[in-house]
Amino acid sequence: MDENVRMWKLIKPRSGNLWLWQLGLLVLLFVFWHVMTVPGLIPPMMFDNDRQAAFFFGEPLKMAERIWVWFVADADIYRHLAVTLAETLMAFAIGAGLGLAGGLWLALSPMASAILEPYIKAMNAMPRIILAPIFSVWFGLGMGSKVALGVTLVFFIVFFNVYQGVKEVSPVVLANARMLGADRRQLLRHVYLPSATSWVFSSLHTSVGLAFVGAVVGEYLGSSQGVGYLILQAEGSFDINTVMAGIVVLTVFALALDSLVGRIESHLMKWQPRSGETEKL
Repeated sequence: MDENVRMWKLIKPRSGNLWLWQLGLLVLLFVFWHVMTVPGLIPPMMFDNDRQAAFFFGEPLKMAERIWVWFVADADIYRHLAVTLAETLMAFAIGAGLGLAGGLWLALSPMASAILEPYIKAMNAMPRIILAPIFSVWFGLGMGSKVALGVTLVFFIVFFNVYQGVKEVSPVVLANARMLGADRRQLLRHVYLPSATSWVFSSLHTSVGLAFVGAVVGEYLGSSQGVGYLILQAEGSFDINTVMAGIVVLTVFALALDSLVGRIESHLMKWQPRSGETEKL
């Protein structure tokens, strides 16, 4: 067993050069994509001619050119990107806040939890994407309908994680805190919230992508601005390179937002031992 652990540590990349491995994999993927879509570079296999692969999958160089035009040459994407990011951030903040409050409330209120449980399960089972047209009628085609859809996607992820995190507080810790004279507010601040924090941040990492999904799907159904609107216009003209460029832009900003959540998590979770420290123990 010890020998297997040593071998794993030998083949595991060090944190200092891990980004090199990740960057290398990304480069390999783009090279493979380029080779498979450049006309005449390889014989056609799945397609009737050597242009069909580029038509269906796009070309990475043209996609990069599209991104360059968006951000540098024409610089016309910023207003669209600002709208999508604003919708995403509002949906993320409102959905996470409501999920945190709702999870804490029901976890600490057994009667309310028992009464509302079937309704919450029913709403969670509902495909929330089908609510997008209803939100468009209620809130119009502006930012409100996109934010509302994003909130419904984020809320349940955070809610169930917070609910479970509070429910799994150790009874021994609770009993000791009460024995030391902790009241309900002190229990919430010093016992329940720290216990649920790791669950909360785990749900937030997942919710980042869902907030983007809500914003982009809403823009698909009706809007005149936003990155989702640009992608929809490109799909209408069969411009696969612009579609791929929009997907890459959204992915990069979703990763940036997730990284920000990770930084906040590492700041608030300093008390939690790191994986390396755990192995030493």
